[in-house]
Amino acid sequence: MSNSDHDISTLNSLIATTIDSVDGYTEAAKDSQSGRFGALFTSRASERRQVASRLQQEVTRLGGKPEDDGTALAGAHRVFLDLKSMVTGQDEKAIINEVEAGEDHIKAKFEDAIRDTELSPAVRAIIEEAYVSVKEGHDEMRDLKHAMERQ
Repeated sequence: MSNSDHDISTLNSLIATTIDSVDGYTEAAKDSQSGRFGALFTSRASERRQVASRLQQEVTRLGGKPEDDGTALAGAHRVFLDLKSMVTGQDEKAIINEVEAGEDHIKAKFEDAIRDTELSPAVRAIIEEAYVSVKEGHDEMRDLKHAMERQ
């Protein structure tokens, strides 16, 4: 695999995970009964759309076809969560817990990519730039989860 192919593959994997995050935040905003959390989730979904778009632009620049869909695993997970919420109901704490679990996943994916020594320096820099937003989202949801646990 050429360096460019590896860059494209890595970026497309991050794009799919980021699209999953957009979908997760969008669903969380719909499920949230709190205007405050709904607005927060909508804002995070918008930020993640921008991250995905930036990564897609880089794939195009490299001559690849950018990913435009999330992962099958995330789709299956959302179906499970929809079924679970129909049975058990969906409270704010449960929504925050699910969002924070998703944040752990996307943060780990970006950290793995940053540690990838086969990436070109230019692509690593773009991933590091996107990671700033990912880490902010993760930390905000982690802090929110911990604050709710203390209530």
